[in-house]
Amino acid sequence: MRCFAAVAALMLVAACSQKSAAPAEPSPAAQAGEVNIYSGRHYDSDLAIFDAFTAETGIKVNVIEAAGDALIERLALEGAASPADLFITADAGMLWRAKSRGVLRPIEDSAVLARAPAHFRDPEGEWVGISKRARVIIFNRGAGAPEGLDTYAGLADPSLHGMICVRSSTNLYNQSLLAAIIAHEGRDAALAWANGVVANFARPPEGDDTAQIEAVAAGLCRVGIVNSYYIGRYLDPADAKKFAIGEKIGVIFPDQEAAGTHVNVSGAGVVRHAKNAANAEKLLGYLLREAVQEEFARGNNEYPVVAGAAVSGPIATFGVFREDDLPMAALGEHQAEAVKIFDEAGWR
Repeated sequence: MRCFAAVAALMLVAACSQKSAAPAEPSPAAQAGEVNIYSGRHYDSDLAIFDAFTAETGIKVNVIEAAGDALIERLALEGAASPADLFITADAGMLWRAKSRGVLRPIEDSAVLARAPAHFRDPEGEWVGISKRARVIIFNRGAGAPEGLDTYAGLADPSLHGMICVRSSTNLYNQSLLAAIIAHEGRDAALAWANGVVANFARPPEGDDTAQIEAVAAGLCRVGIVNSYYIGRYLDPADAKKFAIGEKIGVIFPDQEAAGTHVNVSGAGVVRHAKNAANAEKLLGYLLREAVQEEFARGNNEYPVVAGAAVSGPIATFGVFREDDLPMAALGEHQAEAVKIFDEAGWR
């Protein structure tokens, strides 16, 4: 992890001369300045992209990584004294939390915002998506996909009793999925769905999405709910152990005949008190270039948000799917209600 360097004060010693030496010309990097990032993403591939940005622009990129909520709290506490210029996180609900805490400010370059579809950016322009992932249904290939399972609603069908593995309701990805169901169908339908899924649990929720993939592959449950990029990590032939697990998993993109498969974004926003706001927006523009989008998304088995950017890597084998175009802001707006519904349904 990269952290901001602490700068020590230096004492300049005057030369014993009647004539002072001319000051050295600043380097291109010093002239270009820097951009300081607080990031909730923890991928070496992101750092490689930042290095490429520095090589092209001379702008030094400094990164602090931590959980999204911890970074938001840090930004709120630091206020105007914060060194951060750009906040990056891995869920639209977390972006909504950052905006709600007042730690972001509108992105001024409209051309940067316009590179992402409208539903992948904040209505007031305080954040923009930089990559996306789908929340899909997986199944054990050996047992086969349950007949007729092609929707999220189908996960609540009593025919799947004792078959579903999924992570805790405290997870933002699940909260965002339920928030989308609330937005589309209302609270009553969302509660009925959560009750139905809980009744179909193969085991109490535990672990992350990786744990659900391994449980489904092992036959501990027949189906699971996971983010697409986790599956991609199990489809690299260079890792024989993981690949053997990945081969046992099938993927269903739900709701292709309805609203489309639920997607979420990693996104970024300029920090309210950014000292290097112009450089932060330059970096955002760079991340949303078509070619960079392809590299950035491939690094974590995600999908680009920019139209025309190609999907590559293991997830490309899943094929094309229709995605839900619900505005990402709605995921945050219905987040609190989703948490209440999970509690009512006993989804711990």
